[in-house]
Amino acid sequence: MVDLNAIRDAHRRITGQILTTPLVRSPALSDMCGFSVSLKLENYQTTGSFKIRGATNAILKLSEAERARGVVAVSTGNHGRALAYAARAVDSKATICMSRLVPENKVSEIRRLGADVRIIGDSQDEAQEEVERLVREEGLILLPPFDHPEIIAGQGTIGLEIVEAMPDVATVLVPVSGGGLAAGIAAGVKALRPEARVIGVSMERGAAMKASLDAGRPILVEEVRTLADALGGGIGLENKLTFAMCQTLLDDFILLNESEIAAGIRHAYEKEREILEGSSAVGVAALLAGKVAGLRGPTVVILTGRNIDMELHRRIICGMKNPLGKKSDAND
Repeated sequence: MVDLNAIRDAHRRITGQILTTPLVRSPALSDMCGFSVSLKLENYQTTGSFKIRGATNAILKLSEAERARGVVAVSTGNHGRALAYAARAVDSKATICMSRLVPENKVSEIRRLGADVRIIGDSQDEAQEEVERLVREEGLILLPPFDHPEIIAGQGTIGLEIVEAMPDVATVLVPVSGGGLAAGIAAGVKALRPEARVIGVSMERGAAMKASLDAGRPILVEEVRTLADALGGGIGLENKLTFAMCQTLLDDFILLNESEIAAGIRHAYEKEREILEGSSAVGVAALLAGKVAGLRGPTVVILTGRNIDMELHRRIICGMKNPLGKKSDAND
Protein backbone atom coordinates (compact mmCIF):
# COMPACT_ATOMS: atom_id res chain seq x y z
CA MET A 1 0.00 0.00 0.00
CA VAL A 2 0.93 3.64 -0.43
CA ASP A 3 1.58 4.92 3.08
CA LEU A 4 1.60 8.22 4.94
CA ASN A 5 5.33 8.78 4.34
CA ALA A 6 4.85 8.54 0.57
CA ILE A 7 1.94 10.97 0.75
CA ARG A 8 3.95 13.43 2.83
CA ASP A 9 6.85 13.16 0.36
CA ALA A 10 4.41 13.89 -2.46
CA HIS A 11 3.05 16.91 -0.61
CA ARG A 12 6.52 18.38 -0.22
CA ARG A 13 7.26 17.68 -3.89
CA ILE A 14 4.17 19.32 -5.36
CA THR A 15 3.81 22.24 -2.96
CA GLY A 16 4.11 25.37 -5.06
CA GLN A 17 3.07 23.47 -8.19
CA ILE A 18 -0.58 22.94 -7.23
CA LEU A 19 -3.14 24.81 -5.16
CA THR A 20 -3.88 24.06 -1.54
CA THR A 21 -7.60 24.20 -2.19
CA PRO A 22 -10.14 25.78 0.17
CA LEU A 23 -12.24 23.74 2.57
CA VAL A 24 -15.46 25.71 2.95
CA ARG A 25 -18.58 25.08 5.02
CA SER A 26 -21.82 24.55 3.10
CA PRO A 27 -24.66 26.25 5.03
CA ALA A 28 -27.30 24.51 2.91
CA LEU A 29 -25.93 20.98 3.36
CA SER A 30 -25.07 21.61 7.02
CA ASP A 31 -28.63 22.71 7.76
CA MET A 32 -30.01 19.69 5.92
CA CYS A 33 -27.78 17.17 7.70
CA GLY A 34 -27.83 18.76 11.15
CA PHE A 35 -24.06 19.06 11.50
CA SER A 36 -21.16 20.72 9.71
CA VAL A 37 -20.68 19.72 6.05
CA SER A 38 -17.72 21.24 4.23
CA LEU A 39 -16.66 21.14 0.58
CA LYS A 40 -13.05 20.50 -0.50
CA LEU A 41 -12.85 22.60 -3.67
CA GLU A 42 -10.55 20.59 -5.94
CA ASN A 43 -12.54 22.02 -8.84
CA TYR A 44 -10.44 25.16 -8.29
CA GLN A 45 -7.21 23.44 -9.38
CA THR A 46 -5.40 24.85 -12.43
CA THR A 47 -6.60 22.14 -14.80
CA GLY A 48 -10.07 22.10 -13.28
CA SER A 49 -9.70 18.88 -11.29
CA PHE A 50 -7.77 17.10 -8.54
CA LYS A 51 -5.86 15.07 -11.13
CA ILE A 52 -3.09 17.68 -11.32
CA ARG A 53 -1.81 16.47 -7.92
CA GLY A 54 -1.02 12.90 -8.96
CA ALA A 55 0.16 13.85 -12.45
CA THR A 56 2.55 16.49 -11.10
CA ASN A 57 3.96 14.17 -8.44
CA ALA A 58 4.54 11.39 -10.97
CA ILE A 59 6.15 13.68 -13.57
CA LEU A 60 8.48 15.25 -10.99
CA LYS A 61 9.64 11.78 -9.87
CA LEU A 62 10.85 10.91 -13.39
CA SER A 63 14.47 11.35 -14.42
CA GLU A 64 15.36 13.80 -17.21
CA ALA A 65 15.99 10.85 -19.51
CA GLU A 66 12.54 9.44 -18.79
CA ARG A 67 10.88 12.80 -19.38
CA ALA A 68 12.68 13.07 -22.70
CA ARG A 69 11.10 9.79 -23.85
CA GLY A 70 7.62 11.20 -23.27
CA VAL A 71 4.73 9.94 -21.14
CA VAL A 72 1.53 8.15 -22.05
CA ALA A 73 -1.76 7.34 -20.35
CA VAL A 74 -5.33 6.33 -20.93
CA SER A 75 -7.87 8.85 -19.66
CA THR A 76 -11.54 9.73 -19.39
CA GLY A 77 -10.41 13.36 -19.70
CA ASN A 78 -9.22 14.90 -16.47
CA HIS A 79 -6.07 12.80 -15.99
CA GLY A 80 -5.14 13.46 -19.60
CA ARG A 81 -5.55 17.18 -19.12
CA ALA A 82 -3.48 17.13 -15.93
CA LEU A 83 -0.74 14.99 -17.46
CA ALA A 84 -0.56 17.17 -20.56
CA TYR A 85 -0.20 20.25 -18.34
CA ALA A 86 2.40 18.68 -16.04
CA ALA A 87 4.41 17.28 -18.95
CA ARG A 88 4.52 20.62 -20.75
CA ALA A 89 5.75 22.30 -17.55
CA VAL A 90 8.93 20.14 -17.59
CA ASP A 91 9.41 20.15 -21.39
CA SER A 92 8.16 16.61 -21.81
CA LYS A 93 5.51 15.35 -24.23
CA ALA A 94 2.29 13.58 -23.29
CA THR A 95 0.32 11.14 -25.42
CA ILE A 96 -3.24 10.62 -24.20
CA CYS A 97 -5.41 7.73 -25.39
CA MET A 98 -9.17 8.05 -24.93
CA SER A 99 -12.33 6.33 -26.05
CA ARG A 100 -15.10 7.86 -28.13
CA LEU A 101 -17.14 8.30 -24.94
CA VAL A 102 -14.91 11.14 -23.67
CA PRO A 103 -16.73 14.49 -24.09
CA GLU A 104 -15.34 16.73 -26.83
CA ASN A 105 -14.71 19.66 -24.48
CA LYS A 106 -12.20 17.52 -22.56
CA VAL A 107 -10.55 16.20 -25.74
CA SER A 108 -10.07 19.69 -27.19
CA GLU A 109 -8.55 21.03 -23.99
CA ILE A 110 -6.00 18.21 -23.89
CA ARG A 111 -5.03 19.02 -27.48
CA ARG A 112 -4.72 22.70 -26.57
CA LEU A 113 -2.17 21.78 -23.92
CA GLY A 114 0.04 20.21 -26.59
CA ALA A 115 -0.61 16.51 -26.04
CA ASP A 116 -0.81 13.93 -28.81
CA VAL A 117 -4.41 12.68 -28.59
CA ARG A 118 -5.45 9.20 -29.78
CA ILE A 119 -9.17 8.33 -29.89
CA ILE A 120 -9.44 4.55 -29.73
CA GLY A 121 -12.54 2.35 -29.42
CA ASP A 122 -15.65 2.65 -27.30
CA SER A 123 -14.17 2.07 -23.84
CA GLN A 124 -11.21 2.97 -21.68
CA ASP A 125 -10.10 -0.66 -21.83
CA GLU A 126 -9.84 -0.48 -25.64
CA ALA A 127 -7.89 2.78 -25.44
CA GLN A 128 -5.55 1.09 -22.95
CA GLU A 129 -4.48 -1.34 -25.68
CA GLU A 130 -3.00 1.57 -27.63
CA VAL A 131 -1.21 2.78 -24.48
CA GLU A 132 0.40 -0.63 -24.05
CA ARG A 133 1.50 -0.66 -27.71
CA LEU A 134 3.13 2.77 -27.35
CA VAL A 135 4.98 1.67 -24.22
CA ARG A 136 6.12 -1.56 -25.88
CA GLU A 137 7.02 -0.27 -29.35
CA GLU A 138 7.95 3.39 -28.82
CA GLY A 139 9.34 3.36 -25.28
CA LEU A 140 6.98 5.92 -23.78
CA ILE A 141 6.76 6.08 -19.98
CA LEU A 142 3.43 4.86 -18.62
CA LEU A 143 1.78 7.14 -16.04
CA PRO A 144 -1.70 5.64 -15.61
CA PRO A 145 -4.67 7.54 -14.17
CA PHE A 146 -4.91 5.67 -10.86
CA ASP A 147 -3.02 2.38 -10.32
CA HIS A 148 0.43 3.88 -9.74
CA PRO A 149 2.14 4.67 -6.41
CA GLU A 150 3.08 8.26 -7.25
CA ILE A 151 -0.36 9.02 -8.64
CA ILE A 152 -2.03 7.64 -5.50
CA ALA A 153 0.38 9.51 -3.22
CA GLY A 154 -0.27 12.75 -5.08
CA GLN A 155 -4.03 12.39 -4.72
CA GLY A 156 -3.53 11.44 -1.08
CA THR A 157 -2.22 14.93 -0.34
CA ILE A 158 -5.88 16.01 -0.28
CA GLY A 159 -6.31 13.82 2.81
CA LEU A 160 -3.45 15.59 4.58
CA GLU A 161 -4.99 18.98 3.84
CA ILE A 162 -8.40 17.86 5.10
CA VAL A 163 -7.11 16.64 8.47
CA GLU A 164 -4.90 19.71 8.89
CA ALA A 165 -7.87 22.02 8.27
CA MET A 166 -10.41 19.86 10.16
CA PRO A 167 -8.70 17.68 12.81
CA ASP A 168 -12.04 16.32 14.04
CA VAL A 169 -13.32 15.21 10.63
CA ALA A 170 -15.69 12.24 11.01
CA THR A 171 -16.70 11.36 7.43
CA VAL A 172 -15.20 11.98 3.99
CA LEU A 173 -17.19 11.37 0.80
CA VAL A 174 -14.96 10.58 -2.18
CA PRO A 175 -15.92 9.97 -5.82
CA VAL A 176 -14.55 6.64 -7.07
CA SER A 177 -13.54 5.50 -10.55
CA GLY A 178 -10.31 3.52 -10.69
CA GLY A 179 -9.70 4.26 -7.02
CA GLY A 180 -6.55 6.40 -7.03
CA LEU A 181 -8.27 9.32 -5.32
CA ALA A 182 -10.18 7.18 -2.83
CA ALA A 183 -7.15 5.05 -1.99
CA GLY A 184 -4.88 8.05 -1.50
CA ILE A 185 -7.33 10.09 0.56
CA ALA A 186 -8.28 7.10 2.72
CA ALA A 187 -4.62 6.26 3.35
CA GLY A 188 -3.86 9.83 4.40
CA VAL A 189 -6.97 10.46 6.48
CA LYS A 190 -6.96 7.13 8.30
CA ALA A 191 -3.25 7.32 9.11
CA LEU A 192 -3.85 10.63 10.89
CA ARG A 193 -7.41 10.04 12.15
CA PRO A 194 -8.18 6.30 12.27
CA GLU A 195 -11.71 6.79 13.57
CA ALA A 196 -12.79 8.80 10.51
CA ARG A 197 -14.92 7.03 7.89
CA VAL A 198 -14.07 7.30 4.18
CA ILE A 199 -17.00 6.48 1.90
CA GLY A 200 -16.74 5.90 -1.83
CA VAL A 201 -19.41 7.26 -4.17
CA SER A 202 -20.03 6.41 -7.81
CA MET A 203 -22.78 5.99 -10.41
CA GLU A 204 -25.00 2.95 -10.95
CA ARG A 205 -24.15 2.87 -14.65
CA GLY A 206 -20.78 1.07 -14.85
CA ALA A 207 -19.07 1.51 -11.47
CA ALA A 208 -16.14 -0.86 -12.00
CA MET A 209 -14.61 -0.55 -8.54
CA LYS A 210 -17.88 -1.31 -6.76
CA ALA A 211 -18.55 -4.32 -9.00
CA SER A 212 -15.00 -5.56 -8.41
CA LEU A 213 -15.25 -5.13 -4.64
CA ASP A 214 -18.53 -7.05 -4.67
CA ALA A 215 -16.89 -9.83 -6.71
CA GLY A 216 -13.80 -9.93 -4.51
CA ARG A 217 -11.48 -9.38 -7.50
CA PRO A 218 -11.05 -6.94 -10.40
CA ILE A 219 -13.62 -7.63 -13.11
CA LEU A 220 -14.63 -6.10 -16.43
CA VAL A 221 -17.68 -3.83 -16.47
CA GLU A 222 -19.39 -2.43 -19.55
CA GLU A 223 -18.66 1.28 -19.99
CA VAL A 224 -21.75 3.31 -20.88
CA ARG A 225 -22.69 6.98 -21.14
CA THR A 226 -23.38 8.66 -17.82
CA LEU A 227 -23.51 12.16 -16.37
CA ALA A 228 -20.55 11.06 -14.23
CA ASP A 229 -18.40 10.39 -17.32
CA ALA A 230 -15.09 10.87 -15.48
CA LEU A 231 -15.95 7.90 -13.26
CA GLY A 232 -16.22 5.51 -16.22
CA GLY A 233 -13.78 2.80 -17.27
CA GLY A 234 -12.38 -0.30 -15.66
CA ILE A 235 -9.88 -0.73 -12.85
CA GLY A 236 -7.66 -3.17 -14.78
CA LEU A 237 -7.74 -6.92 -14.37
CA GLU A 238 -4.10 -6.79 -13.24
CA ASN A 239 -4.76 -4.01 -10.72
CA LYS A 240 -1.83 -3.84 -8.32
CA LEU A 241 -2.72 -1.17 -5.77
CA THR A 242 -6.06 0.61 -5.79
CA PHE A 243 -8.33 -2.44 -5.57
CA ALA A 244 -6.60 -3.76 -2.45
CA MET A 245 -6.41 -0.31 -0.88
CA CYS A 246 -10.10 0.43 -1.50
CA GLN A 247 -11.01 -3.04 -0.25
CA THR A 248 -9.10 -2.41 2.98
CA LEU A 249 -9.69 1.28 3.60
CA LEU A 250 -13.17 2.23 2.38
CA ASP A 251 -15.90 1.98 5.00
CA ASP A 252 -18.84 2.02 2.61
CA PHE A 253 -19.69 2.49 -1.07
CA ILE A 254 -22.71 4.35 -2.45
CA LEU A 255 -24.17 4.18 -5.97
CA LEU A 256 -26.35 6.89 -7.51
CA ASN A 257 -28.74 6.94 -10.44
CA GLU A 258 -28.59 9.61 -13.13
CA SER A 259 -31.44 11.68 -11.68
CA GLU A 260 -29.64 11.84 -8.32
CA ILE A 261 -26.40 12.93 -10.00
CA ALA A 262 -28.27 15.64 -11.91
CA ALA A 263 -29.78 16.84 -8.61
CA GLY A 264 -26.27 17.11 -7.17
CA ILE A 265 -25.14 19.24 -10.11
CA ARG A 266 -28.18 21.51 -9.74
CA HIS A 267 -27.72 21.89 -5.98
CA ALA A 268 -24.05 22.79 -6.44
CA TYR A 269 -24.99 25.50 -8.93
CA GLU A 270 -28.04 26.91 -7.19
CA LYS A 271 -26.97 26.67 -3.52
CA GLU A 272 -23.16 26.48 -3.52
CA ARG A 273 -22.51 28.67 -6.60
CA GLU A 274 -20.22 25.98 -8.05
CA ILE A 275 -20.20 24.58 -11.60
CA LEU A 276 -19.44 20.87 -11.31
CA GLU A 277 -19.19 17.93 -13.67
CA GLY A 278 -21.27 14.90 -12.76
CA SER A 279 -18.38 12.94 -11.26
CA SER A 280 -17.63 15.89 -8.98
CA ALA A 281 -21.20 16.19 -7.73
CA VAL A 282 -21.74 12.61 -6.55
CA GLY A 283 -20.82 13.31 -2.91
CA VAL A 284 -23.30 16.17 -2.75
CA ALA A 285 -25.84 13.95 -4.54
CA ALA A 286 -25.38 11.15 -1.99
CA LEU A 287 -26.25 13.54 0.84
CA LEU A 288 -29.26 14.96 -0.98
CA ALA A 289 -30.53 11.45 -1.71
CA GLY A 290 -30.18 10.41 1.94
CA LYS A 291 -27.97 7.48 0.98
CA VAL A 292 -25.15 8.04 3.49
CA ALA A 293 -25.83 5.72 6.40
CA GLY A 294 -24.74 6.55 9.94
CA LEU A 295 -23.75 10.14 9.31
CA ARG A 296 -22.19 11.75 12.32
CA GLY A 297 -19.90 14.68 13.06
CA PRO A 298 -18.06 17.00 10.70
CA THR A 299 -18.28 15.76 7.12
CA VAL A 300 -16.17 16.64 4.07
CA VAL A 301 -17.35 16.24 0.48
CA ILE A 302 -14.66 16.20 -2.22
CA LEU A 303 -15.62 18.29 -5.25
CA THR A 304 -13.28 16.78 -7.80
CA GLY A 305 -13.68 18.85 -10.96
CA ARG A 306 -15.49 21.49 -13.01
CA ASN A 307 -14.76 20.30 -16.56
CA ILE A 308 -18.33 19.77 -17.71
CA ASP A 309 -19.58 20.62 -21.19
CA MET A 310 -21.45 23.86 -20.57
CA GLU A 311 -24.32 23.02 -22.91
CA LEU A 312 -24.83 19.78 -20.96
CA HIS A 313 -24.69 21.80 -17.74
CA ARG A 314 -27.36 24.17 -19.07
CA ARG A 315 -29.65 21.25 -19.93
CA ILE A 316 -29.24 19.79 -16.44
CA ILE A 317 -29.86 23.11 -14.68
CA CYS A 318 -32.97 23.64 -16.80
CA GLY A 319 -34.28 20.26 -15.66
CA MET A 320 -34.23 18.49 -19.04
CA LYS A 321 -35.38 14.90 -18.52
CA ASN A 322 -32.63 13.23 -20.60
CA PRO A 323 -29.73 15.72 -20.77
CA LEU A 324 -27.41 13.21 -22.48
CA GLY A 325 -29.97 12.39 -25.17
CA LYS A 326 -32.69 9.81 -25.68
CA LYS A 327 -30.31 6.83 -25.79
CA SER A 328 -28.75 7.62 -22.43
CA ASP A 329 -31.70 6.70 -20.20
CA ALA A 330 -30.26 9.52 -18.11
CA ASN A 331 -33.32 9.80 -15.91
CA ASP A 332 -33.03 6.19 -14.66
